[in-house]
Amino acid sequence: MNEKIFIGVAWPYANGSLHLGQIAGCYLPADIFARYHRLKGNDVLMVSGSDQHGTPITVRAEQEGRPPKEIADHYHQDFLDSWRKFGISFDLFTTTDTPNHHKLTQDLFLTLKDKGYIYRDTTALLYCSNCSRFLPDRYVEGTCPFCRFEGTRGDQCDNCGKPLNPVDLIDPYCRLCTSVPEVRESEHFFLRLSAFNDQLIEWVRGQSHWKQNVRNFTTSLLTEGLKDRAITRDIEWGIPVPVAGFEDKRIYVWFEAVIGYLSASVEWAERSGDVEKWRQFWQGDAKTYYFVGKDNIIFHTIIWPAMLMGYGGLNLPYDVPANEFLTLEGRALSTSRNWAVWLPDYLERYDPDPLRYFLSVSMPEDGDSDFSWREFVRRNNDELVATYGNLVHRVLTITYRSFDGQVPAPGEFDERSSALLKRAEDALDTVDGLLHQCHFREAIRTAMSLAQEANRYLDEKAPWKRLEDEREGAATSLYVALSVISCLKTLFNPFLPFSSQKLHQLLGLEGRVEDGGWSIARLSPGRQLAPPQPLFTKLDEEIVAEEDARLEHARIS
Repeated sequence: MNEKIFIGVAWPYANGSLHLGQIAGCYLPADIFARYHRLKGNDVLMVSGSDQHGTPITVRAEQEGRPPKEIADHYHQDFLDSWRKFGISFDLFTTTDTPNHHKLTQDLFLTLKDKGYIYRDTTALLYCSNCSRFLPDRYVEGTCPFCRFEGTRGDQCDNCGKPLNPVDLIDPYCRLCTSVPEVRESEHFFLRLSAFNDQLIEWVRGQSHWKQNVRNFTTSLLTEGLKDRAITRDIEWGIPVPVAGFEDKRIYVWFEAVIGYLSASVEWAERSGDVEKWRQFWQGDAKTYYFVGKDNIIFHTIIWPAMLMGYGGLNLPYDVPANEFLTLEGRALSTSRNWAVWLPDYLERYDPDPLRYFLSVSMPEDGDSDFSWREFVRRNNDELVATYGNLVHRVLTITYRSFDGQVPAPGEFDERSSALLKRAEDALDTVDGLLHQCHFREAIRTAMSLAQEANRYLDEKAPWKRLEDEREGAATSLYVALSVISCLKTLFNPFLPFSSQKLHQLLGLEGRVEDGGWSIARLSPGRQLAPPQPLFTKLDEEIVAEEDARLEHARIS
């Protein structure tokens, strides 16, 4: 029976292009997982969208003197272009500024309010006299009171991960004018998170399949005890508060953005023509996965589950396989310091699959990992080109040239050939299990290990030397190699969709790789192959210096 798999992916702020840290953190692993489950024949819904109401958008809009809507719409289109070129296969990538999202957010707000989980109270906020306004979280920076990390934002410390309120910061200052703000009282609505503390602890205890870092971080916060948090702010940009007297305030982004997973599912169902279809992924035995970076764990293992518990009738997260951070040349990526490799810039110069490969094989699953242009070029040339690509090209070239462009008929398999075919079948089972548990790095390494073994087999059999005197033996070894390549096409497809589809066609197969499911496509003798073409392009070592220079120039400009 097919599984129902819902995949929610973190909503990027629409205030700038995507960088590799974000891709490695959540978007690529989510896409690998979705493609794998589609190959397995499961029903998948993967959604996300542009977070258009986050204060990073209003900060940028004010810096550039442009309306927030203009900024958000521009980068939403930028995201859509990047997803298409990089192969991130969302079923729907929408925005938080749709009428549907506004409606559902206000409905959830009022439902929780009616149940007593949202209440009114006054709170101390920072007010900038120079700017004549209350300062939302992202408009304030200072020193973290827990770990003393400087340059900490008013909502959460990037260093220790603790949630914050702006008034908690040591030596706070206004990001826009650097003035020291004063404390003033303002009336707002609060989410009664404290009411869910015990229920959340009990629920988290049952999530033994979670990553250790996710479970430990969540348990630590729950053990300390949850505090109620304000969910409205004195700001003009965002979703209106549906209560009289609060017309000049908005529902705050950290509360409404997670509702986007539900509103995007409803929007997807409406577009499909079956308005109730979203329920298949939110109720019953469906499993819901949320792919986020480690700085977003709290919102998906505590805040969103609490909101769902209060609302009722919807599935809680099954897993939150959050990744650690990707560094760049050993340093933390920084948008403000322009220390990043931007995805649109990369895609202007290089193919998508080499980057998908690099980020998969070095994915920061249980610790930070690093991107460098030197290592990127090395992995492309030594692994994609010299190992996998070379295997495919020489097998297809010899076969096409020596057997009239057709799959040769094999003779009997010797022990070595049978062992390699068995290893391919075992690899299919092993990678299946690894991907099911969200172990992406080990899965792609297992696939590459099979390619390495196939190269050794080919070198041992040397069919090019046996074409005249032992033609049947040459045909057999080439048939075995082609069968392994067919298996690799499936194994690599979740990671490398573009080259896998190209290989699918080179093997003379029709349709899409996904049509064959999670299996080895059997190549019948006599099947016509397409003229061989290289799967990957070797990169010149000179690009390392070129890209490093481009990085440094961007940083200091």
